[in-house]
Amino acid sequence: MNGKWVEKIKKVEELASQYERHPLCMAYKPKLAKPWQPPSVWRLFPRQALAFNFAKTQKADVHVFALETVIDDTERRLFLVTTYTEFWFYYVKHYKTLAHCYEIIPAETVCKLYFDLEFNISANPGADGQKMVALVIEYFSNKLEECYGLKCSTDCVLNLDSSTKEKFSRHLIFVFQDAAFKDNIHVGNFVKGALQPVFHLIEHKLDVEITCETHISTKDTVEVSNLIPHHGICTAKRNLQQIRKKEYDLSSLIVKDKDGSNRLFIDLGVYTKNRNFRLYKSSKLGKNVPFKVAEDNAFIPKPQKYISAEESLFLSSLVSNVRFSDTMKILICVSPENDKNRSACLDHESKNVPGIIMKGYQFSPYPEIDYFILSIVTRDGFQGGIRQWNYFFSEELLVYDTVNYRWCENIGRSHKSNNVMLLVNLKGEHWYQKCYDPVCRAQNFKSNCYPLPSEICLHFLFKEDDEEFFYSMDENGNIKETKVNVHSHAQEMLSAKKSEDFTSCERDWDSGIDDACILEATEDVELADALDKNMSDLYCEDKEIPDELLLQALNEYDMFMKN
Repeated sequence: MNGKWVEKIKKVEELASQYERHPLCMAYKPKLAKPWQPPSVWRLFPRQALAFNFAKTQKADVHVFALETVIDDTERRLFLVTTYTEFWFYYVKHYKTLAHCYEIIPAETVCKLYFDLEFNISANPGADGQKMVALVIEYFSNKLEECYGLKCSTDCVLNLDSSTKEKFSRHLIFVFQDAAFKDNIHVGNFVKGALQPVFHLIEHKLDVEITCETHISTKDTVEVSNLIPHHGICTAKRNLQQIRKKEYDLSSLIVKDKDGSNRLFIDLGVYTKNRNFRLYKSSKLGKNVPFKVAEDNAFIPKPQKYISAEESLFLSSLVSNVRFSDTMKILICVSPENDKNRSACLDHESKNVPGIIMKGYQFSPYPEIDYFILSIVTRDGFQGGIRQWNYFFSEELLVYDTVNYRWCENIGRSHKSNNVMLLVNLKGEHWYQKCYDPVCRAQNFKSNCYPLPSEICLHFLFKEDDEEFFYSMDENGNIKETKVNVHSHAQEMLSAKKSEDFTSCERDWDSGIDDACILEATEDVELADALDKNMSDLYCEDKEIPDELLLQALNEYDMFMKN
């Protein structure tokens, strides 16, 4: 055999051996390939705002999670953007990496009623945690019926336990099919309002004691009078005499902290904007006490196609996992002070928009879209306005209830008494109209979809910036940091390395069509080696080079030499 060929084969074998010792560890490339599974998205960000902005530009139904990890001996909290399906797939696969994760409850989005319950066991030797949890469920179930007419029992409440010998810890998530709160600030108002009877028992009272007027908003709301529940908004005081009230002794919900001071069993600090709420099966960093289904849990999720029982529990535990439906009731609880501030804000902002009508609620998270909807309900002589909006983060859907605007595409004219709703699909970048009218609703009417103006689409409003550093997770679940300008550095490095490799190949190898397989194999191995050294932290689209390809090339060369 030609000595030159022997030398080149030896070089290929050395590269193959190096590849075996240091296999290419690609940046995570999703492998969800079932027909019912969503498109793959998996991105890590150092800051929450970047993650949300990226999520808003994606067509896929993505969500933002926070994860605690240790990088270079430093504790870090990173923000992951992915779909529920993909997160769950790798959540159970890479337990070590994803063992400390949190749902981020987005600000101003429709969500479930939820509670964080805890007390120090040694400081409360006589406390019975299970009885206290049962009291919270029963008391707030009664309040939901009293204020909103909702029937609730223990089988509607997912009960998760993360207790230790030192600390009793529970999460409760109320799961309804047809009702949810406008956002978690309204949840906090409802919880604080319901707990007014026990505040005087605490030595250190809340800075602001909330006495709120509670409202219920359904998807067939119209203006009402005399606070009578007639297809619409009504105060919590409506017909309370028809609901059998029950007196509760809530003194057991007052517990002692380590210092011996009184505090509530219910943590009232979890009702803030963009709240991080620990996930089912996750524990705090440095601990191994994940949330699991409590022994006294009575909630069983309904089976769903292609979804396991464990995944169904996970999806049910997500506070912001609420889907829009025409029959959805949006529960509202506003404190008087907040309501006053909102009205003042609206009075100031509405002066800039002729004909604007917004009753009781400030602008949505997307004021550009609010103004676009206002332009629709005020055109052609209409004097319409926005009565209220609701935002469903799971579907990136804004639902606007209109006032003084009744134009219906289904009948080609205005309804005589029923207003309409306008829905904006932020992912699809279009809007359409639905009706409160009973006939239109019976027909399940939905108007044609119309595109949003490009200047108010999310890809225009939120543009992802290159970061000085970013994080990537490889397929083994390892997270690494890269302090580079990601896109430009990756392109320059790959281009330079390819050019260098090609020059070397042309200089050392004989040219000719018979050498094509060996040349291609060597280029692939060298590119893989370059990626292994320099690109493992980047989001690279190149595929792994399997060992079988190298063996195939050598076998083909041997056959060629024998012939």
